[in-house]
Amino acid sequence: MSMIFIGGSREIFELPEPAIARIGAIVAAEHGVLVGDASGADAEAQGLLAGYKYEHVGVFHAGKEPHNNLGDWAAYHVPSPAGTHGSWHDAAKDREMARRADFGMMVWDGASPGTAVNVLRLAIANKPCVIYDLARGRVATTYNVEDWCAMLRHAGPDIRRQAEARMTPDERLALPG
Repeated sequence: MSMIFIGGSREIFELPEPAIARIGAIVAAEHGVLVGDASGADAEAQGLLAGYKYEHVGVFHAGKEPHNNLGDWAAYHVPSPAGTHGSWHDAAKDREMARRADFGMMVWDGASPGTAVNVLRLAIANKPCVIYDLARGRVATTYNVEDWCAMLRHAGPDIRRQAEARMTPDERLALPG
């Protein structure tokens, strides 16, 4: 069973039709799903999976309890380093999902640096990630760091700077020159 890391921007409250169809295909193929507990794309994906009554889902969370676990699935607490806040609070659980996944599927608003960094984490490990880029109205797949850099060129330098601010030193070292 392949494991799919599904995630995306917190500002997305409706999945695009192609992403809904892809989740249906993931369910039909009985792949495992790793998903976070955030509002936005995570909760939307959870709602769809719960509607299917799909069982092969793990919800990853940094807090004591998940913010969202709409299918009452197994929950995996990945504690954050003490004193972390904001994006750094969720980074450890996101890194763990990327580590466990074989593939990724992200719904990106073209602006979320957190989603961009999750795509990078998969790219560093040469794990394919399908990205539903709502800002550009297209679907793309990244396979490596060069593909990630191409994805970010369309987002602009501010988004890249924000993404780099969320990276670990090792993640930054994986970027070309």
